[in-house]
Amino acid sequence: MDSGFPLRGPRNDGTEQTAEAECHHVTISTQRFSRLRDLLNVARHTVRASLLTFILLLAACGSGGGTSSGSGMTGDQADDGGGLPPIASLDGGVWMKGDLHLHSHHSDDAADNPLPELIAFAENVGMDYFIATDHDNHVDGDVAKHTWADPAYRSDSMLMLYGAEWTTHRGHGNTFSATPYDHQRFYEVRDERDSLIAERAHEVGIHVSANHPSGADSFSFSYDFVKSIEVWNSSIWSTNSGAMLIWDDLLKSGRKLTGRGGSDAHHNVGADPSLWTSNVWQGLFNFVGTPTTWVYATQRSAEAVLAALDNGRVSVSATPAAERIEFYADLDADGSMDMMMGDIAEASGEPVNFQVNIVGGPGLVPLYRITVTKDGAEFGVFNTAGRSLEFTDTPAPDVRSSRGCSLRSDAMRSAHAPCRWPSASVSSSSSISVWHVRASPRCTPGSAFAPSSTPARGLLPRR
Repeated sequence: MDSGFPLRGPRNDGTEQTAEAECHHVTISTQRFSRLRDLLNVARHTVRASLLTFILLLAACGSGGGTSSGSGMTGDQADDGGGLPPIASLDGGVWMKGDLHLHSHHSDDAADNPLPELIAFAENVGMDYFIATDHDNHVDGDVAKHTWADPAYRSDSMLMLYGAEWTTHRGHGNTFSATPYDHQRFYEVRDERDSLIAERAHEVGIHVSANHPSGADSFSFSYDFVKSIEVWNSSIWSTNSGAMLIWDDLLKSGRKLTGRGGSDAHHNVGADPSLWTSNVWQGLFNFVGTPTTWVYATQRSAEAVLAALDNGRVSVSATPAAERIEFYADLDADGSMDMMMGDIAEASGEPVNFQVNIVGGPGLVPLYRITVTKDGAEFGVFNTAGRSLEFTDTPAPDVRSSRGCSLRSDAMRSAHAPCRWPSASVSSSSSISVWHVRASPRCTPGSAFAPSSTPARGLLPRR
Protein backbone atom coordinates (compact mmCIF):
# COMPACT_ATOMS: atom_id res chain seq x y z
CA MET A 1 0.00 0.00 0.00
CA ASP A 2 1.12 3.53 -0.73
CA SER A 3 0.59 6.15 1.94
CA GLY A 4 1.37 9.66 2.92
CA PHE A 5 4.12 8.47 5.19
CA PRO A 6 5.39 5.14 6.49
CA LEU A 7 5.40 4.59 10.23
CA ARG A 8 8.13 2.19 11.13
CA GLY A 9 8.92 0.36 14.28
CA PRO A 10 9.68 -3.07 15.71
CA ARG A 11 6.74 -5.40 15.94
CA ASN A 12 6.23 -8.18 18.47
CA ASP A 13 9.75 -9.42 19.02
CA GLY A 14 11.76 -6.62 17.49
CA THR A 15 11.20 -7.42 13.82
CA GLU A 16 10.57 -4.48 11.51
CA GLN A 17 7.04 -3.55 10.53
CA THR A 18 5.69 -0.74 8.41
CA ALA A 19 2.31 0.74 9.27
CA GLU A 20 1.16 2.66 6.26
CA ALA A 21 -1.38 5.15 7.57
CA GLU A 22 -3.09 7.04 4.79
CA CYS A 23 -2.77 10.46 6.44
CA HIS A 24 -0.32 13.27 5.91
CA HIS A 25 1.82 15.14 8.43
CA VAL A 26 0.43 13.37 11.48
CA THR A 27 2.35 14.07 14.65
CA ILE A 28 1.89 12.57 18.10
CA SER A 29 1.82 14.97 21.00
CA THR A 30 3.70 14.20 24.17
CA GLN A 31 0.64 15.07 26.21
CA ARG A 32 -1.21 12.18 27.75
CA PHE A 33 -4.14 10.99 25.69
CA SER A 34 -7.39 10.22 27.45
CA ARG A 35 -8.55 6.68 27.11
CA LEU A 36 -8.88 5.43 23.54
CA ARG A 37 -12.53 4.89 24.26
CA ASP A 38 -12.97 8.54 23.32
CA LEU A 39 -11.43 7.83 19.93
CA LEU A 40 -13.81 4.95 19.35
CA ASN A 41 -16.75 7.12 20.36
CA VAL A 42 -15.68 9.73 17.82
CA ALA A 43 -15.21 7.04 15.20
CA ARG A 44 -18.60 5.55 15.85
CA HIS A 45 -20.36 8.73 14.82
CA THR A 46 -18.01 10.43 12.38
CA VAL A 47 -15.59 7.90 10.97
CA ARG A 48 -16.44 5.11 8.62
CA ALA A 49 -13.69 2.75 7.64
CA SER A 50 -14.16 0.90 4.39
CA LEU A 51 -15.34 -2.51 5.49
CA LEU A 52 -15.26 -5.72 3.58
CA THR A 53 -16.60 -8.85 5.13
CA PHE A 54 -16.06 -11.93 3.05
CA ILE A 55 -17.87 -15.11 3.82
CA LEU A 56 -16.91 -18.25 2.10
CA LEU A 57 -19.54 -20.89 1.58
CA LEU A 58 -18.01 -24.25 0.92
CA ALA A 59 -19.87 -27.01 -0.79
CA ALA A 60 -18.05 -30.18 0.07
CA CYS A 61 -18.10 -32.82 -2.64
CA GLY A 62 -19.14 -36.33 -1.81
CA SER A 63 -21.19 -39.24 -3.04
CA GLY A 64 -23.99 -38.95 -0.57
CA GLY A 65 -26.50 -36.21 0.17
CA GLY A 66 -26.87 -34.26 3.36
CA THR A 67 -25.44 -31.25 5.09
CA SER A 68 -23.01 -30.48 7.83
CA SER A 69 -22.18 -27.89 10.37
CA GLY A 70 -18.71 -26.83 11.24
CA SER A 71 -17.79 -29.34 13.89
CA GLY A 72 -14.35 -28.30 14.97
CA MET A 73 -12.64 -30.41 12.34
CA THR A 74 -9.03 -29.51 11.73
CA GLY A 75 -6.47 -30.30 9.12
CA ASP A 76 -7.49 -33.02 6.70
CA GLN A 77 -10.41 -34.06 8.91
CA ALA A 78 -12.65 -31.67 6.98
CA ASP A 79 -12.76 -33.81 3.84
CA ASP A 80 -11.90 -37.36 4.81
CA GLY A 81 -14.68 -39.02 2.82
CA GLY A 82 -16.91 -39.65 5.83
CA GLY A 83 -20.49 -38.50 6.27
CA LEU A 84 -21.31 -34.97 7.31
CA PRO A 85 -23.09 -34.30 10.61
CA PRO A 86 -26.33 -32.29 10.55
CA ILE A 87 -26.20 -28.50 10.50
CA ALA A 88 -26.67 -26.86 13.87
CA SER A 89 -29.66 -24.58 14.45
CA LEU A 90 -29.58 -21.09 12.97
CA ASP A 91 -31.85 -19.82 15.77
CA GLY A 92 -31.49 -19.30 19.48
CA GLY A 93 -27.83 -18.34 19.47
CA VAL A 94 -26.15 -15.10 20.50
CA TRP A 95 -23.54 -13.01 18.68
CA MET A 96 -20.62 -12.21 20.98
CA LYS A 97 -17.63 -10.00 20.25
CA GLY A 98 -14.05 -9.77 21.44
CA ASP A 99 -10.42 -9.45 20.38
CA LEU A 100 -8.48 -12.71 19.98
CA HIS A 101 -4.94 -11.29 19.95
CA LEU A 102 -3.93 -8.87 22.71
CA HIS A 103 -0.77 -8.22 24.74
CA SER A 104 -0.51 -6.80 28.24
CA HIS A 105 2.44 -5.65 30.32
CA HIS A 106 3.14 -9.33 30.99
CA SER A 107 4.73 -9.33 27.51
CA ASP A 108 8.13 -7.67 27.63
CA ASP A 109 7.40 -5.67 24.47
CA ALA A 110 4.08 -4.34 25.82
CA ALA A 111 5.22 -2.56 28.98
CA ASP A 112 3.01 0.42 28.15
CA ASN A 113 -0.17 -1.70 27.96
CA PRO A 114 -1.15 -2.37 31.60
CA LEU A 115 -3.55 -5.29 31.98
CA PRO A 116 -6.05 -3.45 34.23
CA GLU A 117 -6.47 -0.64 31.67
CA LEU A 118 -6.66 -3.14 28.82
CA ILE A 119 -9.53 -4.96 30.49
CA ALA A 120 -11.29 -1.73 31.47
CA PHE A 121 -11.16 -0.47 27.90
CA ALA A 122 -12.56 -3.74 26.54
CA GLU A 123 -15.41 -3.50 29.03
CA ASN A 124 -16.09 0.12 28.11
CA VAL A 125 -16.48 -0.66 24.39
CA GLY A 126 -18.86 -3.53 25.14
CA MET A 127 -16.75 -6.61 24.50
CA ASP A 128 -18.42 -9.88 25.50
CA TYR A 129 -15.31 -12.01 25.95
CA PHE A 130 -11.66 -11.25 26.68
CA ILE A 131 -8.31 -12.96 26.36
CA ALA A 132 -4.76 -11.71 26.85
CA THR A 133 -2.39 -13.65 24.61
CA ASP A 134 0.96 -12.67 26.06
CA HIS A 135 4.20 -14.07 24.66
CA ASP A 136 4.90 -17.33 26.48
CA ASN A 137 8.65 -17.23 25.81
CA HIS A 138 8.93 -14.07 27.90
CA VAL A 139 8.04 -16.13 31.00
CA ASP A 140 9.52 -19.47 29.91
CA GLY A 141 6.05 -20.78 29.15
CA ASP A 142 4.64 -20.15 32.63
CA VAL A 143 1.75 -17.84 31.73
CA ALA A 144 -0.34 -19.43 34.49
CA LYS A 145 1.82 -17.74 37.15
CA HIS A 146 1.95 -14.41 35.34
CA THR A 147 -0.95 -13.24 33.15
CA TRP A 148 -3.55 -15.64 34.52
CA ALA A 149 -2.43 -15.16 38.14
CA ASP A 150 -2.67 -11.38 37.92
CA PRO A 151 -5.53 -10.24 40.23
CA ALA A 152 -6.61 -7.89 37.41
CA TYR A 153 -7.34 -10.84 35.12
CA ARG A 154 -11.07 -10.82 35.82
CA SER A 155 -14.22 -9.06 34.69
CA ASP A 156 -17.78 -8.69 35.90
CA SER A 157 -19.14 -8.16 32.39
CA MET A 158 -16.91 -10.21 30.06
CA LEU A 159 -16.25 -13.93 29.80
CA MET A 160 -12.57 -14.61 30.44
CA LEU A 161 -10.72 -17.01 28.15
CA TYR A 162 -7.23 -18.43 28.74
CA GLY A 163 -4.32 -18.68 26.36
CA ALA A 164 -1.04 -17.20 25.16
CA GLU A 165 0.91 -16.40 22.05
CA TRP A 166 2.95 -19.53 21.41
CA THR A 167 6.20 -17.80 20.43
CA THR A 168 8.70 -20.07 18.71
CA HIS A 169 11.60 -20.05 16.26
CA ARG A 170 9.20 -21.40 13.61
CA GLY A 171 6.60 -18.72 14.01
CA HIS A 172 3.78 -17.66 16.29
CA GLY A 173 0.38 -19.07 17.09
CA ASN A 174 -2.28 -18.38 19.70
CA THR A 175 -3.76 -20.91 22.08
CA PHE A 176 -7.33 -20.59 23.34
CA SER A 177 -9.15 -22.39 26.13
CA ALA A 178 -12.34 -21.83 28.12
CA THR A 179 -10.54 -22.82 31.34
CA PRO A 180 -6.97 -22.72 32.64
CA TYR A 181 -4.80 -25.53 31.28
CA ASP A 182 -1.18 -26.67 31.48
CA HIS A 183 0.35 -24.32 28.93
CA GLN A 184 3.84 -25.22 30.13
CA ARG A 185 3.45 -28.69 28.64
CA PHE A 186 2.55 -27.26 25.25
CA TYR A 187 5.41 -24.76 25.39
CA GLU A 188 7.87 -27.59 26.04
CA VAL A 189 7.26 -29.19 22.63
CA ARG A 190 7.63 -26.02 20.55
CA ASP A 191 10.79 -27.35 18.83
CA GLU A 192 9.55 -30.92 18.35
CA ARG A 193 8.12 -32.63 15.28
CA ASP A 194 4.67 -31.50 14.19
CA SER A 195 3.10 -34.87 14.93
CA LEU A 196 4.27 -34.68 18.54
CA ILE A 197 3.05 -31.09 18.85
CA ALA A 198 -0.35 -32.15 17.54
CA GLU A 199 -0.55 -34.90 20.16
CA ARG A 200 0.33 -32.47 22.94
CA ALA A 201 -2.23 -29.91 21.80
CA HIS A 202 -4.90 -32.60 21.91
CA GLU A 203 -3.65 -33.80 25.29
CA VAL A 204 -3.89 -30.39 26.97
CA GLY A 205 -7.19 -29.65 25.22
CA ILE A 206 -6.56 -26.35 23.46
CA HIS A 207 -7.59 -24.56 20.28
CA VAL A 208 -4.43 -23.72 18.30
CA SER A 209 -4.61 -20.78 15.90
CA ALA A 210 -1.98 -19.66 13.36
CA ASN A 211 -0.92 -16.02 13.74
CA HIS A 212 -0.03 -13.51 10.97
CA PRO A 213 0.75 -16.33 8.52
CA SER A 214 2.13 -14.12 5.75
CA GLY A 215 4.26 -11.69 7.73
CA ALA A 216 7.16 -11.68 10.13
CA ASP A 217 7.11 -14.61 12.57
CA SER A 218 4.77 -16.41 10.19
CA PHE A 219 3.36 -19.78 11.21
CA SER A 220 5.65 -22.47 9.77
CA PHE A 221 4.10 -25.56 11.32
CA SER A 222 1.66 -28.07 9.88
CA TYR A 223 -1.88 -26.75 9.63
CA ASP A 224 -3.25 -30.18 10.37
CA PHE A 225 -3.37 -29.49 14.13
CA VAL A 226 -4.61 -25.90 13.71
CA LYS A 227 -8.28 -24.97 14.10
CA SER A 228 -8.19 -21.34 12.94
CA ILE A 229 -5.99 -18.84 11.14
CA GLU A 230 -5.52 -15.12 11.75
CA VAL A 231 -6.50 -13.58 8.43
CA TRP A 232 -6.83 -10.04 9.80
CA ASN A 233 -3.96 -8.94 12.03
CA SER A 234 -4.24 -5.37 13.40
CA SER A 235 -5.59 -2.28 11.68
CA ILE A 236 -2.18 -1.18 10.44
CA TRP A 237 -0.42 -4.29 9.20
CA SER A 238 -0.08 -4.41 5.44
CA THR A 239 0.20 -8.15 4.75
CA ASN A 240 -3.33 -9.41 5.42
CA SER A 241 -4.00 -9.97 1.73
CA GLY A 242 -1.28 -12.61 1.77
CA ALA A 243 -2.94 -14.25 4.76
CA MET A 244 -6.15 -14.46 2.75
CA LEU A 245 -4.37 -16.25 -0.09
CA ILE A 246 -2.92 -18.77 2.36
CA TRP A 247 -6.33 -19.34 3.90
CA ASP A 248 -7.94 -19.79 0.48
CA ASP A 249 -5.36 -22.45 -0.41
CA LEU A 250 -5.92 -24.26 2.88
CA LEU A 251 -9.67 -24.31 2.26
CA LYS A 252 -9.13 -25.63 -1.24
CA SER A 253 -7.05 -28.45 0.24
CA GLY A 254 -10.09 -29.63 2.19
CA ARG A 255 -8.95 -28.33 5.56
CA LYS A 256 -11.67 -26.71 7.61
CA LEU A 257 -10.06 -23.72 9.28
CA THR A 258 -11.88 -20.77 10.77
CA GLY A 259 -10.69 -17.32 9.67
CA ARG A 260 -10.46 -14.87 12.56
CA GLY A 261 -9.12 -11.44 13.43
CA GLY A 262 -6.86 -10.08 16.14
CA SER A 263 -5.50 -6.61 16.86
CA ASP A 264 -2.15 -7.86 18.17
CA ALA A 265 -2.17 -4.61 20.18
CA HIS A 266 0.94 -4.02 22.29
CA HIS A 267 0.71 -0.33 23.21
CA ASN A 268 -1.74 2.07 24.88
CA VAL A 269 -1.47 5.83 24.41
CA GLY A 270 -3.96 6.17 27.26
CA ALA A 271 -1.51 4.64 29.73
CA ASP A 272 0.51 6.70 32.19
CA PRO A 273 3.15 8.55 30.11
CA SER A 274 5.83 7.25 32.44
CA LEU A 275 5.16 3.81 30.92
CA TRP A 276 5.34 4.91 27.30
CA THR A 277 7.85 3.21 25.04
CA SER A 278 9.18 4.38 21.68
CA ASN A 279 6.40 2.41 19.97
CA VAL A 280 3.50 3.92 21.91
CA TRP A 281 2.37 5.66 18.70
CA GLN A 282 1.10 2.28 17.49
CA GLY A 283 -1.68 2.54 20.06
CA LEU A 284 -3.12 5.50 18.15
CA PHE A 285 -3.87 3.31 15.16
CA ASN A 286 -4.29 -0.12 16.66
CA PHE A 287 -5.87 -1.11 19.96
CA VAL A 288 -8.55 -3.34 21.44
CA GLY A 289 -11.05 -4.36 18.78
CA THR A 290 -9.21 -3.34 15.60
CA PRO A 291 -10.40 -5.73 14.33
CA THR A 292 -13.19 -7.34 16.36
CA THR A 293 -14.04 -11.05 16.04
CA TRP A 294 -17.70 -11.98 16.47
CA VAL A 295 -18.84 -15.54 17.19
CA TYR A 296 -22.34 -16.97 16.97
CA ALA A 297 -22.47 -18.97 20.20
CA THR A 298 -25.24 -21.28 21.37
CA GLN A 299 -25.21 -19.61 24.76
CA ARG A 300 -23.30 -17.01 26.76
CA SER A 301 -20.42 -19.11 28.08
CA ALA A 302 -16.69 -19.38 27.50
CA GLU A 303 -17.16 -22.93 26.24
CA ALA A 304 -19.73 -21.78 23.69
CA VAL A 305 -17.40 -19.02 22.45
CA LEU A 306 -14.67 -21.59 21.76
CA ALA A 307 -17.15 -24.00 20.16
CA ALA A 308 -18.35 -21.28 17.77
CA LEU A 309 -14.74 -20.45 16.91
CA ASP A 310 -14.07 -24.14 16.28
CA ASN A 311 -17.12 -24.39 14.05
CA GLY A 312 -16.44 -21.29 11.97
CA ARG A 313 -19.54 -19.36 12.92
CA VAL A 314 -17.49 -16.21 12.96
CA SER A 315 -17.55 -12.72 11.46
CA VAL A 316 -14.93 -9.97 11.66
CA SER A 317 -15.56 -6.22 11.76
CA ALA A 318 -13.17 -3.26 11.65
CA THR A 319 -14.14 -2.12 15.16
CA PRO A 320 -16.67 -3.13 17.84
CA ALA A 321 -19.01 -0.41 16.54
CA ALA A 322 -18.63 -1.12 12.82
CA GLU A 323 -20.87 -3.14 10.52
CA ARG A 324 -20.43 -6.87 10.20
CA ILE A 325 -21.81 -9.42 7.77
CA GLU A 326 -23.93 -12.50 8.32
CA PHE A 327 -23.92 -15.00 5.47
CA TYR A 328 -26.60 -17.65 4.86
CA ALA A 329 -27.66 -20.16 2.22
CA ASP A 330 -31.03 -21.64 1.25
CA LEU A 331 -30.27 -25.09 -0.16
CA ASP A 332 -33.73 -26.15 -1.29
CA ALA A 333 -35.20 -22.85 -2.53
CA ASP A 334 -38.04 -22.89 0.01
CA GLY A 335 -37.32 -19.33 1.17
CA SER A 336 -35.87 -20.43 4.50
CA MET A 337 -32.16 -20.27 5.20
CA ASP A 338 -30.62 -23.69 5.92
CA MET A 339 -27.00 -22.92 6.76
CA MET A 340 -24.70 -20.10 7.76
CA MET A 341 -20.99 -19.30 7.84
CA GLY A 342 -19.00 -22.16 9.28
CA ASP A 343 -21.36 -24.83 7.92
CA ILE A 344 -20.60 -27.32 5.14
CA ALA A 345 -23.00 -28.93 2.68
CA GLU A 346 -22.69 -31.45 -0.10
CA ALA A 347 -23.56 -29.87 -3.42
CA SER A 348 -26.52 -31.42 -5.22
CA GLY A 349 -26.06 -29.65 -8.54
CA GLU A 350 -29.18 -27.57 -7.93
CA PRO A 351 -29.20 -23.76 -7.56
CA VAL A 352 -28.51 -22.38 -4.08
CA ASN A 353 -29.85 -19.03 -2.86
CA PHE A 354 -27.35 -17.01 -0.83
CA GLN A 355 -28.19 -14.14 1.49
CA VAL A 356 -25.83 -11.48 2.87
CA ASN A 357 -27.08 -9.34 5.74
CA ILE A 358 -25.33 -6.18 6.93
CA VAL A 359 -25.69 -5.91 10.69
CA GLY A 360 -24.78 -3.19 13.17
CA GLY A 361 -22.91 0.03 12.67
CA PRO A 362 -24.26 3.54 13.25
CA GLY A 363 -26.41 3.41 10.12
CA LEU A 364 -24.93 6.54 8.57
CA VAL A 365 -23.62 4.92 5.40
CA PRO A 366 -25.58 5.79 2.22
CA LEU A 367 -23.97 3.14 0.04
CA TYR A 368 -22.40 -0.27 0.53
CA ARG A 369 -20.41 -2.18 -2.03
CA ILE A 370 -20.71 -5.93 -1.79
CA THR A 371 -18.28 -8.12 -3.68
CA VAL A 372 -19.26 -11.74 -4.17
CA THR A 373 -16.48 -14.23 -4.82
CA LYS A 374 -16.50 -17.77 -6.10
CA ASP A 375 -13.51 -19.98 -5.29
CA GLY A 376 -11.43 -16.88 -4.57
CA ALA A 377 -12.27 -15.09 -7.84
CA GLU A 378 -14.70 -12.22 -8.31
CA PHE A 379 -18.24 -13.40 -9.05
CA GLY A 380 -20.00 -10.01 -9.00
CA VAL A 381 -19.91 -6.55 -7.45
CA PHE A 382 -23.04 -4.72 -6.31
CA ASN A 383 -23.75 -1.32 -4.81
CA THR A 384 -26.69 -1.24 -2.42
CA ALA A 385 -28.34 1.35 -0.23
CA GLY A 386 -30.05 -1.45 1.64
CA ARG A 387 -28.82 -3.82 4.32
CA SER A 388 -29.26 -7.11 2.50
CA LEU A 389 -28.25 -8.83 -0.73
CA GLU A 390 -29.44 -12.08 -2.28
CA PHE A 391 -27.85 -13.94 -5.17
CA THR A 392 -28.11 -17.41 -6.69
CA ASP A 393 -25.42 -19.77 -7.93
CA THR A 394 -25.11 -23.48 -8.61
CA PRO A 395 -22.19 -25.27 -6.95
CA ALA A 396 -21.00 -28.19 -9.06
CA PRO A 397 -21.67 -31.54 -7.39
CA ASP A 398 -18.31 -33.09 -8.26
CA VAL A 399 -15.84 -30.48 -6.99
CA ARG A 400 -15.03 -28.72 -3.77
CA SER A 401 -16.24 -25.13 -4.09
CA SER A 402 -16.55 -21.97 -2.03
CA ARG A 403 -18.64 -18.80 -2.09
CA GLY A 404 -17.76 -15.56 -0.40
CA CYS A 405 -18.74 -11.95 -0.03
CA SER A 406 -17.09 -8.74 1.09
CA LEU A 407 -18.55 -5.46 2.22
CA ARG A 408 -17.16 -1.98 1.77
CA SER A 409 -18.61 1.29 3.02
CA ASP A 410 -17.29 4.83 2.62
CA ALA A 411 -18.59 7.78 4.60
CA MET A 412 -17.59 11.05 6.17
CA ARG A 413 -14.40 11.45 8.13
CA SER A 414 -14.29 14.35 10.54
CA ALA A 415 -11.48 16.83 10.03
CA HIS A 416 -10.44 16.53 13.65
CA ALA A 417 -10.78 12.76 13.92
CA PRO A 418 -7.53 10.80 13.99
CA CYS A 419 -6.69 8.51 11.11
CA ARG A 420 -7.66 5.49 13.17
CA TRP A 421 -8.01 2.75 10.58
CA PRO A 422 -5.52 2.88 7.71
CA SER A 423 -5.58 0.49 4.79
CA ALA A 424 -5.83 -3.15 5.68
CA SER A 425 -7.36 -6.28 4.32
CA VAL A 426 -9.00 -9.03 6.24
CA SER A 427 -10.61 -12.33 6.16
CA SER A 428 -12.26 -14.59 8.59
CA SER A 429 -14.10 -17.83 8.43
CA SER A 430 -13.78 -21.49 7.89
CA SER A 431 -15.44 -24.08 5.80
CA ILE A 432 -18.62 -22.46 4.70
CA SER A 433 -17.87 -18.99 5.72
CA VAL A 434 -15.01 -16.74 5.01
CA TRP A 435 -14.73 -13.01 5.53
CA HIS A 436 -12.57 -10.41 3.87
CA VAL A 437 -12.46 -7.00 5.44
CA ARG A 438 -10.58 -4.05 4.14
CA ALA A 439 -10.31 -0.61 5.62
CA SER A 440 -9.03 2.18 3.45
CA PRO A 441 -10.00 5.65 4.65
CA ARG A 442 -7.93 8.66 3.63
CA CYS A 443 -7.61 11.94 5.43
CA THR A 444 -5.52 15.06 5.52
CA PRO A 445 -5.45 17.58 8.37
CA GLY A 446 -8.11 20.25 8.00
CA SER A 447 -10.23 18.38 5.48
CA ALA A 448 -13.06 15.90 5.58
CA PHE A 449 -13.52 12.77 3.53
CA ALA A 450 -16.99 13.17 2.03
CA PRO A 451 -19.17 10.19 1.14
CA SER A 452 -20.43 9.55 -2.34
CA SER A 453 -23.88 10.84 -3.16
CA THR A 454 -26.82 8.83 -1.92
CA PRO A 455 -28.00 6.41 -4.62
CA ALA A 456 -31.47 5.13 -5.28
CA ARG A 457 -32.68 2.23 -3.20
CA GLY A 458 -31.90 -1.27 -4.28
CA LEU A 459 -28.94 -2.85 -6.02
CA LEU A 460 -26.87 -0.84 -8.44
CA PRO A 461 -24.42 -2.36 -10.91
CA ARG A 462 -20.80 -1.33 -10.53
CA ARG A 463 -19.83 1.41 -12.97
